[in-house]
Amino acid sequence: MTTAAPAVLGTAQQHATDALRALIVRGDLRPGQRVNQEDLAAQLGLSVAPVREALRVLESEGQLTYLPRRGYFVTELRFADLQEIYELRAILEERAARRALPALDDDALQRIVEAAQDCVDAAGAGDVAGELAANRRFHFAILAAPEQPHAMRVIRLLWDSTEAYRAMYYNSPAERHASVAAHERILEALRAHDADRLVAELSAHRTRALDVLGAILAA
Repeated sequence: MTTAAPAVLGTAQQHATDALRALIVRGDLRPGQRVNQEDLAAQLGLSVAPVREALRVLESEGQLTYLPRRGYFVTELRFADLQEIYELRAILEERAARRALPALDDDALQRIVEAAQDCVDAAGAGDVAGELAANRRFHFAILAAPEQPHAMRVIRLLWDSTEAYRAMYYNSPAERHASVAAHERILEALRAHDADRLVAELSAHRTRALDVLGAILAA
C-alpha cells in the first residue's frame, strides 16, 4: 500500500502540470498574472502538494516566475527578452534543421505532414490550444535528430519560456491562417530536401511571429 503513494503523487503532479500549461496556452492565465496554488488545487480537485510541484516544474521551464513572499506569476517578458530568445532559437534551429534534413525519410515526413494538417484543422475550428500543440509537433518533428539531444533540450526550453506569448499570437485568426501558409512553404522545402530554403522559411516564420508579438506588446 505505501509503495503506491509516490506513483499516485506523480500522476497527480502530471495532471496539475498539464492543466496549468493548458491555462497558460488558452490565455486564462496571462503574463504577469499571479497563480494562486490553493485556488488551482481546488479547481483541479487536488491537494496543494502536486500543484506546488507543478508550479516548480513550470518555473524551471521559465513559464512561471517565483517571487519571495508573493508567490508564482506567469512570466512577463519584455520585447527585448523575446528578441533574445528568438535570436537564440534562430541559431540553434538552423543548426538542428541542417543536421536533421539529410536523415528525413518518408515516415518522418509523413509525421510532419500530419502535424501540419492538424494545424489546418485546428485553425479552421478556432482551436488555439489545438493549433499550438500541433504547431509544436510540426516544428519539433522537423528539428529532431538522435545525434543532437543537447541542442533539442535547449530549443525546448526556449519554446517553453515563450508559450504564453505564442498563445497571444495564435489568438489572432489572421495569424493562425498565416501560420498554416508558412507551414506549407516549409513543407515544400522539406520535400525538395533544400536546406537553404528550409532555413529561410523557418526564419521568415519566426520573424513574422516576433513582429506580431512586438505589436501586441506595444499596444
